[in-house]
Amino acid sequence: MDKNILIIAKPDVETKIHGWQDNIASIRRLSRHTLRNYSHDLTEFLRFISSHIGHPPSLNDLSELKITDFRSWLSHLSQHELTARSRARAVSSVRNFFHWLDKTGTLHNPAISLIRTPKIHKTLPRPISETEASKMMNDSSLFRDDWQGIRDRALFFLLYGGGLRIDEALSLNHGDIADMSETIKVTGKGNKQRIVPILDIVRKMIELYVSNCPFSTDKTCPVFYGARGKRLNQGVAQREMRSIRHQLGLPDTVTPHALRHSFATHILRHGANIREIQELLGHASLSSTQKYTELDIEDLRNTVEHFHPRH
Repeated sequence: MDKNILIIAKPDVETKIHGWQDNIASIRRLSRHTLRNYSHDLTEFLRFISSHIGHPPSLNDLSELKITDFRSWLSHLSQHELTARSRARAVSSVRNFFHWLDKTGTLHNPAISLIRTPKIHKTLPRPISETEASKMMNDSSLFRDDWQGIRDRALFFLLYGGGLRIDEALSLNHGDIADMSETIKVTGKGNKQRIVPILDIVRKMIELYVSNCPFSTDKTCPVFYGARGKRLNQGVAQREMRSIRHQLGLPDTVTPHALRHSFATHILRHGANIREIQELLGHASLSSTQKYTELDIEDLRNTVEHFHPRH
């Protein structure tokens, strides 16, 4: 995790920031993506406070912040057109830092608990249709004609055929797919591991990619490589998806993560129960999986409204 906090806080605050980062990395076991976002949110908060009070804040300054100071920060976020989801995450990040300071006996600021988290409008995932998924997976001409094209196709097969998060797929090492004849080992949020059954067609695509990949297949090496022999970056996969959806005339909502939504939605329609889907997706809470049921009901409602003779 990046611990390079710019001079936007006094040394006593910087020291505590490093301790907080170590705590959430080792104890709470958040994903690298979440850790990066938390650190970014806190950095931006301290940058604002530094400007707001006229100097880099010390621990004493943070303890004396009033609810009006926090509200000024929220107003600043709104003025910069951050989405409600981004603002809610920023509040969560900063609140987590202050609560850790309180828990460790460093300082106590009751004002942080008075901040209202911005409301996030509930949105349903947007899967692609089974027909669109079939076109994407079966048409090799959509992908580059080299080992990287085979890699991208194998990656998308895995996301759609196994329901993995993009970060989970890109974090795979060859040791995780050693038993790929039947399953692969996936490390999800909070470093929680789960076993995911692998379809034959997905296994064959990954084996084809591995046989064409020019880099090491040692157990500790990544499965999905970038062009320079390092672990593949999410941005590369997202860029390839943009190219494919443009060729197929699909909407911007078709992303690598949409393939995970599509996996869950499609197997639900074909008879999987919600508990099975929860296990496959690695959701800690059933409520996280419940949205796929809501999505299916919404789809059925649209079908009735479109085809019912009384419409």
